[in-house]
Amino acid sequence: MKNMDHQLRLFLVIAKFHSLSTAAEALDLTQSSLSKQLSTLESYVGQPLFERHGRGVTLSDAGQRLLNAARPAYESIDNCITQMREQQGITEGTLRVATIHTLSYYFLSDVMAKFMGQRPKVNMTLLGRSSPEVVDLVETGKADVGFVYDTAVASDGVDITPLFDEHMCLVVHENSKFAAFDEVSLIEHEVPLIVCPQHYALRRMLTAQIPHVKVAAEVDTVDAMLKLASVTAGQCVLPDLMPTKLLQDYHLKRVKIVKPALCRRIVAITQHGRVQSPLLSLLLDIAQRLSGPVSEQAAAWPR
Repeated sequence: MKNMDHQLRLFLVIAKFHSLSTAAEALDLTQSSLSKQLSTLESYVGQPLFERHGRGVTLSDAGQRLLNAARPAYESIDNCITQMREQQGITEGTLRVATIHTLSYYFLSDVMAKFMGQRPKVNMTLLGRSSPEVVDLVETGKADVGFVYDTAVASDGVDITPLFDEHMCLVVHENSKFAAFDEVSLIEHEVPLIVCPQHYALRRMLTAQIPHVKVAAEVDTVDAMLKLASVTAGQCVLPDLMPTKLLQDYHLKRVKIVKPALCRRIVAITQHGRVQSPLLSLLLDIAQRLSGPVSEQAAAWPR
């Protein structure tokens, strides 16, 4: 049958997600187009491969037999092709990187610059998202790698590579009353904060460790947070590794937080069980090597 290889590939994706709609989204196809391809394969096999129900699809006995035969075969083929490409030092391709917003200001930009310097022909896509969204993009295969806080990762669908610890500080406007402080306790002082939405990892950390977070405003990007702090003489909590020049441009400064100790670990995540391409392996290697200097810089900042 013509196009059987393509239809078997689609079948494997449907079996992975147990949902036509989710599989279609991951494949960037319409659900009707994917359903038509599946029907063609089922007609050729002569048996239904899935049982449809309200919550999605489950494999039929015939579908399970086909999955048991097809999945190892295609995994073997994919692994062989990956190894051959790696032996030839592939320098072209596409890499999709998902990251929490703060890391794009001081860590990921260095990682990307180093990588692109070595692989200038690679098409890089950078996706700035909240922590849960980064995990979802990697878990569903819509991003090749994600950079996120370890506390946001509660999924068996991703593998974790620890990188470095990130400490938080209070970022205040020069005219804020807290600008005169060398250090501050967010437990003893009621500090009005510009915060990110509740589903963000940083917001959850603040809520968990500070009894009463006084919210002055809520915004969903670091840019908006910095701009609002600048025009309102307000305060926000951000990594102490945010570039000094960036803060100065907004007339902002850092103040050390003594209570509570706000610290979180940055990790790289990849889809569990997925064979890493040479490009992805190189990016992860660069990220791990650059995490050392970042840790040293963080240790040098007064605490």
